[in-house]
Amino acid sequence: MKDKHSVNGVIQFNTQTIYSGTRFQNVRLEFRNGKTIRATSSDTKRLNEILNTDDGARFIGEFSLGFNPYIQNPMCDILFDEKIAGSLHFTPGQAYEVCDNGNRSAVHWDMVLIQRPEWGGGEVWFDRELVRKDGLFIPKDLKPLNPANLK
Repeated sequence: MKDKHSVNGVIQFNTQTIYSGTRFQNVRLEFRNGKTIRATSSDTKRLNEILNTDDGARFIGEFSLGFNPYIQNPMCDILFDEKIAGSLHFTPGQAYEVCDNGNRSAVHWDMVLIQRPEWGGGEVWFDRELVRKDGLFIPKDLKPLNPANLK
């Protein structure tokens, strides 16, 4: 994510997430010009305390698509969950310098949304092009990344 100000809209995560020993469910983030302007969850008070850690905590530092065909369900272990087939993750907070958008924060919190049909489906669009629908890549050059082609 090159421009930390480019995110607008709402995302609601359908997997649990743990941060600093607290488990969160149903995290919902609303963005305007890249900044989280409203955040709710099973522990809204604690969620907002974390997002208020510093200025960068309310901006996205990372975005990625998961497509590992052997990881199908969340384990509440982010090293696996962020790779779930048909998922994506948004990360409030610190951007990695290797793919930097300039965001700096003490927080780096990967949150996962699974978009396969049995999890409610969903779409990913890049520059007005539908890239993935219900967890499967649509463009011909990305179809090799679909789970059936990776097993």
